[in-house]
Amino acid sequence: MVGLYYYFISAGNLSGSTVLTGAIVAALVMVVLGFFFAAVSGNLVGMIGSSNNPVSGLTLCTLIIAALLMVALGVSGTSGVAAVLGVSAVVCVSSAVAGEMLQDLKVGHILGGTPVKMEIGDMLGIVVASLVLFFPLAILDKAYHFGSERLPAPQAGLMAMLSKGIVGGDMAWPLVVVGILMGFALIMVEVRSPMLFSVGMYLPLGTTFAIFVGGLVRWVTDKLRDRRGFNEAQKARVDNSGVLTASGLIAGEALCGLVIAALVGTGHDVTLVKWTAPFVAALIALAVLIAVMIQVPLRNAGRPDEPAPPTAIM
Repeated sequence: MVGLYYYFISAGNLSGSTVLTGAIVAALVMVVLGFFFAAVSGNLVGMIGSSNNPVSGLTLCTLIIAALLMVALGVSGTSGVAAVLGVSAVVCVSSAVAGEMLQDLKVGHILGGTPVKMEIGDMLGIVVASLVLFFPLAILDKAYHFGSERLPAPQAGLMAMLSKGIVGGDMAWPLVVVGILMGFALIMVEVRSPMLFSVGMYLPLGTTFAIFVGGLVRWVTDKLRDRRGFNEAQKARVDNSGVLTASGLIAGEALCGLVIAALVGTGHDVTLVKWTAPFVAALIALAVLIAVMIQVPLRNAGRPDEPAPPTAIM
């Protein structure tokens, strides 16, 4: 990694000693922050779940620290931005991998798996994912281009803006300070999740509103579940079925999106029916989808005398 960061920084017009010092400092920041942030990520995911992995916040913290150190060492310009993003990318991936691995190990422990085999499987999964995931990203970028209106990538845009602003010397520090103070204020008034509050401020409204609708669906499902007088085992089966249903929709949408992006990237026309549905039809389709997401979990509650799933046992 020192060699890689040396390659990034050497692209600028800097002395050899500055380039080497910057590369070593960048690698040290990567190791130290990656170690602690992986522990934070794994701990939160192990206790709460993968959806609470604070990868964005940890990556932003890494980016700001690395950028300030690069500026202090005199590493600026495009080469400094590349080094900062390189450090942030490694810490981001390590935190995400730590969270996913802790989730896998927790599930394996609940189901009675062998730790050694689970660890080998996780390592193989990381290697395969590293070799394969480049191609979906390349397909998406070729079809829509990251940062465009069709593929906005707000988190990546925010990190690029921060790195350019700090290293380039034109950062709007008053806004950053206001954000830090707002974070303290949210903690003092005991907001349940300041991280979610903050992330929701820069994500697109379409994304946050979809999450809100999903939360309403979960709330309605929980209310109907409680009214039916289910025992703990039945409630656990309803929760599991709801999570699996939502996960299947997410995975299906992602796979279909990749297929469409591949066709678009190769210049094929993917329009099957040249007809724009009216707004009422869209609302009807959404209502049907919501009904399915509510009824499928409730119908999979099972009988009261059936054995409890692992989540209920824990």
